[in-house]
Amino acid sequence: MNFPKSLQLGEKIALELVFAQPGKDEGLLPVNSLLTDLAEEVAAAQPPPEAISRGLSLAREWVDDALVAGGFSASLLGRLSQFVSWLPVALRAWELDGLIPEVPQAAGNPPMSESPATLPATASAAALPSDEMVLNLKDNEDLLREFIEESREHLQEIELGILVMEENPEDEESLNAIFRAFHTLKGGSGFLNLGPINRLAHELESLLELARQHKLRLEPHSINLILGGADALKALVEAIQRQVSGADAPHPIRADIQPWIEKIQQAIAACQAGKTAEPSRSSPTPGFTPAVVPAEGADESAAAGNANSQSKQNNGIVKVDTGKLDSLMDLVGEMVVAQAQVTENIDSAAAHNQLLARNLAQLRRITNDLQRTAMSLRMVPIRGTFQKMTRLVRDLSAKAGKLVDLQISGGDTEMDRSIIEEVNSPLVHMIRNAVDHGLETPEVRTACGKPAKGTVSLRAFHQGGNVVIEIKDDGAGLDRQRILAKAIQRGLVQEGQQLADRDIFNLIFQPGFSTAEQVTEISGRGVGMDVVRRNINRLHGKIEIDSRPGQGSKFSIFLPLTLAIIDGLVVSVGSERFLLPTLSVRESFRPTAEMLNSIHERAETVNVRGQILPLLRLHEHFNLKPESRDPLNAIIVVVEAEGHDHCLMVDRLLGKQEIVIKGLGPTFQDNHYLAGAAILGDGRVSLILDVNSLVSADHLQAAVG
Repeated sequence: MNFPKSLQLGEKIALELVFAQPGKDEGLLPVNSLLTDLAEEVAAAQPPPEAISRGLSLAREWVDDALVAGGFSASLLGRLSQFVSWLPVALRAWELDGLIPEVPQAAGNPPMSESPATLPATASAAALPSDEMVLNLKDNEDLLREFIEESREHLQEIELGILVMEENPEDEESLNAIFRAFHTLKGGSGFLNLGPINRLAHELESLLELARQHKLRLEPHSINLILGGADALKALVEAIQRQVSGADAPHPIRADIQPWIEKIQQAIAACQAGKTAEPSRSSPTPGFTPAVVPAEGADESAAAGNANSQSKQNNGIVKVDTGKLDSLMDLVGEMVVAQAQVTENIDSAAAHNQLLARNLAQLRRITNDLQRTAMSLRMVPIRGTFQKMTRLVRDLSAKAGKLVDLQISGGDTEMDRSIIEEVNSPLVHMIRNAVDHGLETPEVRTACGKPAKGTVSLRAFHQGGNVVIEIKDDGAGLDRQRILAKAIQRGLVQEGQQLADRDIFNLIFQPGFSTAEQVTEISGRGVGMDVVRRNINRLHGKIEIDSRPGQGSKFSIFLPLTLAIIDGLVVSVGSERFLLPTLSVRESFRPTAEMLNSIHERAETVNVRGQILPLLRLHEHFNLKPESRDPLNAIIVVVEAEGHDHCLMVDRLLGKQEIVIKGLGPTFQDNHYLAGAAILGDGRVSLILDVNSLVSADHLQAAVG
């Protein structure tokens, strides 16, 4: 059986049913043809299990009867709806050699007299009265994992779709996509006996069906109901995930969904009573406009749609456990090291043997291609993380009473999945600050000659082998004088000390630093930006700030493509070799006597084009004997850390190399100067320096004190 193709055929049937109506035959022939193709596909590889054969036969009998009757009936639509919910569950159970459920109608359920969308609001509640979920981890663990992954995708699709409809209530395509997502959630949760999820998804599906029938216009109240219900479903899915992953001990999951169900039922009842039928067009939630800006002339929304379409069809796409990808990356890394060692050991022989030289070059090309391919397996577009910010800005703008236009571009930019997961929290903090602190209120903006609606843009792109994420707003900009005054008050800066704009702006990353005049529920406590920089540093990245008074601010985050392999500058200090991540390196040079100075005969500095930078001798940190203690006979490497430049004194520069990062064991876990290790081409182990920890103020003071 071609499992992806069978699922694709089932989804096509579901799509036809979305537009089907009782008493009409539109879509009947396509459904009949698709069921025939599905039956042939299932039977092609091997005889299907009896439960699947029976389900397919029943569905084809129902459609044959409808062909004779000349159209769909409400009862048939209800049974086919249950069939398309049952199909993927049954196919997956077959694929995993699990217990295959019977299609609901085959199990002896009475025929449905109404379609699911017109059932009384209490129907599902009567069938599944419990507000608790007890997971059958022993028999359904694999199915639960699959349900969790699919539910997350559907819930994200729901959130993005409803935000689009908030701006364009007439968007039928988005409405149908949201309806299908809730319908699929309902089917999967019903099979796994996840009663609360099934009940809530059913009520939300019923509400959306009224909108599809043009009996209900989606306005702020109903949109908030749908978003709130989706949030409740998301919380339940995460609770299931914690038990499946072992983070929580098995226990009944209490789901307090009744308040949401009552609100949704009230909205349905009011609509059916004619109180909200065809209301006047309401404006969307004040203050928020989501926008997707095409990157470099490409239509990103179309790209996103194509990507979703491809994933729904599993066209050359398979799901692989990330643990297997990590193992593959480790093996490829070992092979890269082994290839470099072989090449270095026999380079001299290859100089006199053309055939050996060609073979080595071919080995190097194949190894590099394999390494790039292995790395690409962990790469995913950042689009999903960016799209989460759409909901965040919507809610923040409403709370802050501001008008916000969110513009997103570069969503197709790919990064290592682990980095994308880690960068989500910093982005939330920065977007929150942009809306709360960066943008002015509509009244203030109008008084300043600006549009009442502010703009926050989120952009990603590749630059120099790295990924850059930009968060930009057109607000008031950072208040240089207020930041400086606050820093002087806290003793971070001396009165009269001259600082460049970059150094002043970087003060906002100090723990607990805030210039907010009052604390709000959004921000102002001074907690966040220090965490932002700490998280970015942990990813071997950096952050830069550019701000103009009255024009806004731009925060640029520079990140490596992956944490498994990075570019490093190899330096020697005495008999040891160290690696500096090239993202932290600004320049290197041999100093002159005029460039060197000391403060109070202790702290050494280097004058780099008029900028006085502290000098750090690496050999003193690691108790090594250098080739020379005279800086004039050494090399100075200028590195950026914690938003400032520093000078490191080393003996030699040995070149740039792409390195595979290896973790350090417990012996070195307390050494904060080291970020890992790598095996060089000659087989020697080199330590990777954590530049941020190495040149932090406390360590620097201890070194020169």
